[in-house]
Amino acid sequence: MTVLHIAHPSLEERAEHGRRAREHTPLDSHAGWRPAADRADPVTLLTEQNVTRDQDLVPVRHGRMMASPFTFYRGAARVMAADLSATPTAGLDAQLCGDAHLSNFGAFASPERRLLFDLNDFDETLPGPFEYDVKRMAASFTIAARNNGFSKADTTAATMASVTAYREAMAGFAQMGTLEVWYAHLDEDDIRAALRTALEGAERSEENGRGSHGKKDRKAGKAGKVKLDRSLQKAVKVADKTLLKAHSRDSLQALSKLAEFVDGGYRIVSQPPIVVPIRDLETTYSMSGTETDQIIRDQFASYRTTLQDDRRRLLERFEVIDAARKVVGVGSVGTRAFIVLLQGRDAHDPLFLQVKEATSSVLEEFLPKSRFAQPGERVVQGQRLMQAASDIFLGWTAGAEVNRHFYWRQLRDMKGSAVVERMIPAGLTVYAEMCGWTLARAHARSGDPVAVAQYLGDGDTFDRSITDFSSRYADQNEQDFQEFVGAIRAGRLQATEGV
Repeated sequence: MTVLHIAHPSLEERAEHGRRAREHTPLDSHAGWRPAADRADPVTLLTEQNVTRDQDLVPVRHGRMMASPFTFYRGAARVMAADLSATPTAGLDAQLCGDAHLSNFGAFASPERRLLFDLNDFDETLPGPFEYDVKRMAASFTIAARNNGFSKADTTAATMASVTAYREAMAGFAQMGTLEVWYAHLDEDDIRAALRTALEGAERSEENGRGSHGKKDRKAGKAGKVKLDRSLQKAVKVADKTLLKAHSRDSLQALSKLAEFVDGGYRIVSQPPIVVPIRDLETTYSMSGTETDQIIRDQFASYRTTLQDDRRRLLERFEVIDAARKVVGVGSVGTRAFIVLLQGRDAHDPLFLQVKEATSSVLEEFLPKSRFAQPGERVVQGQRLMQAASDIFLGWTAGAEVNRHFYWRQLRDMKGSAVVERMIPAGLTVYAEMCGWTLARAHARSGDPVAVAQYLGDGDTFDRSITDFSSRYADQNEQDFQEFVGAIRAGRLQATEGV
């Protein structure tokens, strides 16, 4: 048996590694980004991804991406991966989400039925430079804030808050024990506490400012305080509503939305093009509904073998009832995605699973290939490594067709997400802090928090550098978006809007 040698450097050696990294990659080297002179055409990079996708859904993908520069950014992970490959890195790797924009964070249930806030999309996960995720996250705040019409100051504040939270959280994880880092998490109580702290902080700030201004300034300050208080109070109410709604999002709720009771049992309702039952996909996949149904059942049996024994035995208590293709997300539209309806003791004991196609990570074009032969396993193992707690039914399987791979998970398990387009500046800033903390915790589980914290330092140089990068990248994203929309208007690409 081969025994792998695992290095265990001392704390000082780990810290020194971070300090040396800052010497060869200064913190301010992340600022001043400019596109490479030989930068690949963004529209070409995106259309090349369409080759293996369901062609009837490609126009839907384009339509969703053309809604705004923000939705375009969500679908353009490959474009940014190409751009990031030419940016400076410190040589400090961690397991990357690979697509850590702000809409890929959200709430879901832990196995203990606690609502957690964490990263929730790992289609592009791969080990790599921690800066890639930080820049993807930070730029998303700049783009989202601009999309919401925020002022330049509010846009900068939200972006900066995400990076500062990352840096400060990493400094905290560097001081923690190994298991303490592993068990760290952010739950719904922490979210509510963060919002209350922000509200109390705004009130204290206003109190400290009293008496230092003239009468006119005091009146303006009071008006500003009232406006800020109301904004934060609104953010608290929206967050509470989102968390409450998440508790109701389960398989029973999905059954009421996605299925109908026919001939003594449930079946998935056809809602094309978003939801198309297997029985209606004969033309799309050139096989009968019966053949497709059998493939789903065979895949289900194969997928169960990737679960740990207790969870596999639990899942064996459920039987497959129906399946359908279901369009999800923005950038992943067109890759194959299905939902599978199962039942336990009877028709009123449902379980919905989601089956998503896993392809090569966009980062694999620029970083070492994944050590996992199956892309589905790459996604699952990366997710388990980065999340504080993962879905008990998370597993993978090879597809029936050569070079197609999938991963499985629950469709709805108390899942909730922030509606970014409706966020106010104060709410987006608090959300940015949550995302920054969460990304740092995810990186600290697989990377070296001591080395990364030493590299980032105590000052705000890294924060300001990434914020500068984000502003510049948001400008480029706007240009790419306009080129993309122009290609659609010129008829080079087909798009179906509003779906």
